[in-house]
Amino acid sequence: MRNPTPFSRRKLLTHTLAGAGAMPLLSVPGLASALAPRAPTPGTFSIPSPLPTGDIHDFDFFVGTWKSVNRRLKKRWVGSDEWDVFPNTVRCESRMGGVVNLDEVVFPTKGWSGMTVRTFDLEKRQWSLYWINSRQGVLFPPVVGGFKGDHGEFYGDDTDEGRPIKVVFKWTRKGPDLAHWEQAFSLDGRTWETNWFVEHTRVKGG
Repeated sequence: MRNPTPFSRRKLLTHTLAGAGAMPLLSVPGLASALAPRAPTPGTFSIPSPLPTGDIHDFDFFVGTWKSVNRRLKKRWVGSDEWDVFPNTVRCESRMGGVVNLDEVVFPTKGWSGMTVRTFDLEKRQWSLYWINSRQGVLFPPVVGGFKGDHGEFYGDDTDEGRPIKVVFKWTRKGPDLAHWEQAFSLDGRTWETNWFVEHTRVKGG
């Protein structure tokens, strides 16, 4: 994935997410689940060809306000099981009849925010997910895919510490008020290390 700045998307996240603040995490919904022992979950699978397709309503479930708990691997590629745990809030909206879905994420203990812009290609029946953050204001290239049932997969290319990698985002809808997201990297497109989990809980009335 071409980088418009000297920093890759994931390398930037490594820097900006370092050092959690003092916000009491115990008040965040889903924390018990997020803190449960969980080792990195490498898996072996190939990137599907063609990439997954989906439906214009795939992200309708995420519209609204959410509180979330993140577990992000502190060290990648070394088989580590040390996680940084921190909260965020999310506000998601649907636009243009569902062709555009966007959310703004605020990391209160990190001092920065980000936004995901999702666009649905009506001809290809695929979503492209773009990331932008408050530190750079640069729209990064997308991961692409869609949902089948309650499970969505989205694939793209990037770099990590100067190495070209493959990236997958996985979404799981868990009813109307819970959702799970995770990210995995691969150096060869077959063996993957999951390095980030997020458990989302809907804010009632939000």
